[in-house]
Amino acid sequence: SKSLENSISKQRNFSLPVNSSCLFVVISPGNIIGSGIFVSPKGVLENCSSVGLALIVWTLTGVITAISALCYAELGVTIPKSGGDYSYVKDIFGGLAGFLRLWIAVLVIYPTNQAVIALTFANYALQPLFPSCFPPERALGLLAAVCLLLLTWINCFSVRWATRVQDVFTTGKLLALCLIIIMGVVQICKGHFYWLEPEHAFHPLQPYDMGRIALAFLQGSFAYAGWNFLNYVTEELIDPYRNLPRAIFISIPLVTFVYVFANIAYVTAMSPQELMASNAVAVTFGEKLLGVMSWIMPISVALSTFGGVNGSLFTSSRLFFAGAREGHLPRLLAMIHVNRCTPIPALLFTCISTLLMLCTSDIYTLINYVGFINYLFYGVTVAGQIVLRVKEPDLHRPIKVSLAWPVIFLIFWAFLLIFSLYSEPVVCCIGLAIMLSGVPVYLFGVYWENKPKSFNSFVAKLTHLGQKLFMVVYPAEGSEDGNEDKDESG
Repeated sequence: SKSLENSISKQRNFSLPVNSSCLFVVISPGNIIGSGIFVSPKGVLENCSSVGLALIVWTLTGVITAISALCYAELGVTIPKSGGDYSYVKDIFGGLAGFLRLWIAVLVIYPTNQAVIALTFANYALQPLFPSCFPPERALGLLAAVCLLLLTWINCFSVRWATRVQDVFTTGKLLALCLIIIMGVVQICKGHFYWLEPEHAFHPLQPYDMGRIALAFLQGSFAYAGWNFLNYVTEELIDPYRNLPRAIFISIPLVTFVYVFANIAYVTAMSPQELMASNAVAVTFGEKLLGVMSWIMPISVALSTFGGVNGSLFTSSRLFFAGAREGHLPRLLAMIHVNRCTPIPALLFTCISTLLMLCTSDIYTLINYVGFINYLFYGVTVAGQIVLRVKEPDLHRPIKVSLAWPVIFLIFWAFLLIFSLYSEPVVCCIGLAIMLSGVPVYLFGVYWENKPKSFNSFVAKLTHLGQKLFMVVYPAEGSEDGNEDKDESG
């Protein structure tokens, strides 16, 4: 207990400089609502085989997300360290487990998530130019890369610019979703609810398969991604004991409501076959109902997903910082610009790894890929909550949830991973192989402390070169909070 409490107390006052507008980007429900609701409905319906089961999956995914968020809330105030589940896994299960979580997040989760959102942006932006066919793969990849490079530059240049981009482009997703739901209600009032009637809603388009239903949950969970971003900035959150549960109880039910009703709206305007044949569901929906004003939908979704890439880039730097201060990543990746306080090395690393993910434009394979790995560590983290209850029963827990919630989550988690592995063994095994490749890296880079002086000197020179090239320093050595962009006009 003392070792864990000492580890926590050392980190309480050591965090990446941030201002209040930055926190708004992370904690708002808008950070959950992103590209997923515009790309996942096709994947969920394909794997569910019926409209009724797809709506049930969307609802249950919201419930499971709320349960896992409650478990994370307890961990977040018990171990109040930025870095989210990386920090919890490391403190509960040890350095290797924490490093593997960080390794897979840095190499797979963030790059894949950003690649999916960027490709969704490109799909919707190009769809009006190719009304009768799918956009060419090269065009999709090129536009997604341009989007990523532009937003990386903005995030490197100014924290304030990055938050302004997020605020402006949030209106795109709100406009699109409000329009979809309102049009859906109008359609129901007109009597267009054929696919919502029970005898039609549960009519299988193909035989039900448990493995494919598990993949449907992975597809749906991608749309809820972002629910745990608040745990990445726990140290920076004002009054987390009140604000953490409040954010969960407000945002996740609201997001679940929006997602379920958006999917209801989709099937009031198009048949399941039409929905599954579309790579841009909201565009097809707009073409069916908006007539000459159908251009509003692709523009709104493109704005939404553009902001989604920006938000993901912004939050990724927190994980890099948490890993570097624990000695699990090179210090250079946690350094920030001396004047602008932007984490330039971390942003460039994320940008390059995401560009590599853009080598494939198969969005749904990427979603299965990242979903399996994400849920693997969600389960490990929630299991850690139970382990911590047993090992440290007297540890101060400002928020304490019933152990029934982590048990329910772990039962669902086991079902999801077993059947996902059965349905997509190649994709899941590649993810596991990448994760396990972190073991030798950990043994060499972290566990082996007495490295030759020549090696340490070489690393120090590389770090120094990177500092001079990017004009960055470690936060403790650099600018105070609130000094970002002080030379922005210079």
